[in-house]
Amino acid sequence: MDAGNFISRKYRIPRGIQTVVEMIYPPRCLSCGDLTEADFGLCGPCWRDTPFIGGTVCDSCGLPVTGVRDGFRIDCDDCLKTPRPWHDGRAALLYQGRARSLILALKHGDRPELARPAARWMAQAGRDLFRPDMLIAPVPLHWSRLVKRRYNQSALLAQHLAHEIGLECVPDLLQRRLRTPVLDGKTAKERAETLANAISPHPRRSAGIKGRDILLVDDVMTSGATLSACTRVCQDAGANHISVLVLARVAKDA
Repeated sequence: MDAGNFISRKYRIPRGIQTVVEMIYPPRCLSCGDLTEADFGLCGPCWRDTPFIGGTVCDSCGLPVTGVRDGFRIDCDDCLKTPRPWHDGRAALLYQGRARSLILALKHGDRPELARPAARWMAQAGRDLFRPDMLIAPVPLHWSRLVKRRYNQSALLAQHLAHEIGLECVPDLLQRRLRTPVLDGKTAKERAETLANAISPHPRRSAGIKGRDILLVDDVMTSGATLSACTRVCQDAGANHISVLVLARVAKDA
């Protein structure tokens, strides 16, 4: 959180003093560090260079597709070739350029403050997915990686998203029982095989899944193998309607 904003909220500093604080700690662009008009934002050039997804998108993964909506479901070539086990999916960004840099900073660069604005972008992208009484659950991180990284970026996104849209977040709804190797570079089949039996409901949470609508949250979707594994776990536990929402979607030409 921006230092001036944190101080003014926590201690309710009068506006005059708050202005002085803002002069000392002016809001800066989350990407390049240049001055901006508001906290947790991007400057004009960085906003223009960030590949936000808009227009017509695949109903299963959120990837942009050509054409216009005609009242029927639209799926991209990948989702037609490999149907997803979840119902609907959306993404806020394409995983390329400045978006990729922001996500790597969140994931590996010790920049957890990026999760807050990212969740706002996700709330906009996923507005058609949200249902009353829906549970929001992040893709789990194995405890050994959590110790090393200190936080699960997907859990941060899920918690900020829940706050943004007024739904319940259960950060430990799922658990990763096995530490799987990094999936980068593996084929979709290899990813699915690697994740087999790696994810399960948390023992204390499994009963709460039955009959509930679930929104699974992750930072990046590549092949969708991890989200597929999480979806099947929720289905086996009796979940009702399952959707997925990610910060960024990898496109084949990215």
